[in-house]
Parts: sequence; C-alpha cells; structure tokens
Amino acid sequence: MHLFFKVFAYIQFLIVSKNHHGVHSPFVFDLLTKCLYKKNTSPNFRRFEEYRQELISSDEKLEVTDLGIGSKIFTSNSREISKIISYVGISKKRARLLFNLTEYFQFNNILEIGTSLGLSACAIALGNPNGFVTTLEGCKSTASLAKKMFKKYQLKNILVKLGDFEKTLPICLSNHSYDLIYFDGNHSKKATITYFEKCLTLTSVQENTVLIFDDIHWNRDMEEAWKHIKKNERVSLTIDTFQWGFVFFRKGREKEHFTIRV
Repeated sequence: MHLFFKVFAYIQFLIVSKNHHGVHSPFVFDLLTKCLYKKNTSPNFRRFEEYRQELISSDEKLEVTDLGIGSKIFTSNSREISKIISYVGISKKRARLLFNLTEYFQFNNILEIGTSLGLSACAIALGNPNGFVTTLEGCKSTASLAKKMFKKYQLKNILVKLGDFEKTLPICLSNHSYDLIYFDGNHSKKATITYFEKCLTLTSVQENTVLIFDDIHWNRDMEEAWKHIKKNERVSLTIDTFQWGFVFFRKGREKEHFTIRV
C-alpha cells in the first residue's frame, strides 16, 4: 500500500512539476541555477564521499531503537550498517544538495532533527566549516557511531544530543535561532506538525531561516502535514521537490508555492 501511494504521488508530482525554465521568481531561479543544479567538485564534498563509502563498506551490525513510527524496510532491530546506508541513508545526490545549500546560504547555526549515522550532518558541516551543526538522535547505537565517525573525520563543528526529541528539541529551541532546521526524525503527521509549530512559537525561526522537511510524500499523513505547513500565515514561500519540502519566511512577498524537479 505504501509503495502504491508513493508511485501515485510521484506521477502527480511529475505532471505538475517544473524545472528552472518555468520559474519566474528571481530568488527561486537563482537558488536552482546557482545552488541546487550546481555540480559541486569541492574537496570538502569528496570528504563526505569517503565518509559514506566507509559506512557502505562496513560489515558491522547495530541494534537500532526506532522512536518514531518505525521502519517499512527492516523487520529486525539488528541491522547491517551497509544496508542502513543503502536503503534508508541519504543518497549521494541528496547529500550534495545539502552541501550546496549550506555553501550557498552560508548557514552558520544549523539544527538537524534525526542524526542516524551522521551522513546529512556531515554534508552540512562540510558545506560551511565555519558553521555549527547541532543534531538530535534518539537511538544510542546510531548516535555513538555517528560521534565516532565525526571524530575520525575531524568534524569538530557537529554536536550530537542524545535523547527523545520531545525532551531535546525544546531545549535546543529555547533562546536559540537557526539559519537551517532540517527535519528528518519522525515521519508522522502529528510529530512533524508539532515540531514545526514548536519552532515557530519560540525564537528559533527568523526571517532568513530555512526549513527542510524530508519525505513529504512518504505517506498520506506526511502529505497532510506538508499541506498544513504550507498554509501557515508566517510561511511566504515553499518548494516541493518530492523528496523534500523547503520553507521560507521572507517578508514583503506574496505567498508562493513551487513544485520543482531537482
């Protein structure tokens, strides 16, 4: 059922989506042509590729604790690291987009909800080595491995906070503002909307803050969460790339929504 839903959602996406040629917003056009479509050959991104390849080549297993709605891929909590990367880890293409975004906007303060094995945090941290990434993880074994990898690859600008998001997220949001908040930790409608609204009620979201929501078409619940987020009065611009939903809060512009192939 889940697979059929995603296939149908993707067909709908292909029908309505555009590339940069169909975009009339200068801001979005520049974002696409100078950032998301950029083929980055930075030495820093090659460090990410080394990080990812090491995990893919691993024959170790981890006992994973799912604190969200669980996995639709794995039937056991004992999982090979290589399979976690191959099946549910961020792809090289998506990591390059995160790297490009961080480099383009020069995000300085970043919050990631959902560390897993640290691939996304690694890409973000390398995109702006002068920035700082706080990443939240609920599973002790994956958090431990991520910390080990960050230390090995000398990624000193990443801090891992272990614990249930219901406890760690409010602490991180309290009296802190972020340039980027990346939501990749709990693919349920209730949790996604709750995390989003917590960000808005505290001081964490400013005019130039960018939010990225992962897997917005993962299931019907996530699509409903995405629709709810788009309607929020503070949101001025959203971009649906099927895998991700981008949210912007720039003032002085009419609300716009774009569906873009990247």
